[in-house]
Amino acid sequence: MADATACAGRVERLRALMAERGYDAVILRNNPDLRWLTGAERTFDDEVAHTAFVTADGLWLHTDSRYYNTFVERLGADCAWRLDMEIVDAPAWAAARVRETRSRVVAVEDTCDLAFYDELLVELDRAGVAALTPRLHGDICDLRMVKDAEEVALMREAQRITDEAFDHICAYIKPGMTEQQIRAELENYMLSHGADGLSFGTIIAAGPNGANPHAQPGPYVVGEGDLIVMDYGALYHDYHADMTRTVAVGEPSAEQRAVYDAVRKANETCEAAIRAGVIGRDIHQLAVDTICGEGFEDCVFVHGLGHGVGIQIHERPNFNRRWDQPIPAGAVVTVEPGAYIPGRFGIRLEDFGLVTEDGYEPFTQSTHDLVVVGR
Repeated sequence: MADATACAGRVERLRALMAERGYDAVILRNNPDLRWLTGAERTFDDEVAHTAFVTADGLWLHTDSRYYNTFVERLGADCAWRLDMEIVDAPAWAAARVRETRSRVVAVEDTCDLAFYDELLVELDRAGVAALTPRLHGDICDLRMVKDAEEVALMREAQRITDEAFDHICAYIKPGMTEQQIRAELENYMLSHGADGLSFGTIIAAGPNGANPHAQPGPYVVGEGDLIVMDYGALYHDYHADMTRTVAVGEPSAEQRAVYDAVRKANETCEAAIRAGVIGRDIHQLAVDTICGEGFEDCVFVHGLGHGVGIQIHERPNFNRRWDQPIPAGAVVTVEPGAYIPGRFGIRLEDFGLVTEDGYEPFTQSTHDLVVVGR
């Protein structure tokens, strides 16, 4: 059942934005935004099949028969949303709501496809309605940056499952296994121990494959002396976890330990520096400078240090060279420095957690020590 109090707070934040901008109504079709506003968990899939219409005093949601009963179950009989599965195209339905509410400034989130937007203008004309239709440009994504208590609780649970899976897979890995075998075991454990799904396609990258940050698991056979980069997460009630750990198969070499220690230092230095108000690119640069200061400038990561996590695995805000805005309290962001030596090995160490006024609170509980597996 949706958390009515949490969802009411999200709707009020949207309505405050509408009042500030002078919008009479907002039309939304982006599933992550609708999940955030309605609280209807485990209802949305990959299809763009729903349309929300929000005014200062009304909430309408159009769907179809494939989802209607699920919405009723998830939202409850006394929910604030007026559910509708009328057999009508979404643009015509939205135009009818504009006419019904006499709205004159109707904002449309720019995640809507152009075909919907163009047809909406046609339907408004057919309905004899003259309305301005300004675009929202990521405004809902900005609202979603700051997580409420329910969202934080769901991500903590997703990470609890993810941490347990790490302990399991470390005991499971043996030399002679393929990356795909390890992936299958890791994913099966999460799905068998409380996860509703996977946050993203699991990365298991062993030996030289670990030098490719987004390597896909394949037939590579893990052997003594390999490092394995494992980047994965559990999905729980539509909220994601994201964690990376690098483990050693057998005793690591002195070089491997030295690079690992540099990456760990970057992770922990950045996490100690994070608090509300820091600039994303400054934290990114701190990680780069830390690894370079340890003598590994030739293999320091060039991807972003971190990204927001929530209903989507990649959200705002970011720790990267382009994010020049302060990070707000309540954001949930990853910290994932790495070092990569092409043809040999790679190392990444990633936590994700909550930015507070006073610091950074990782949800991730798995050790930062270099774990040796396969003994």
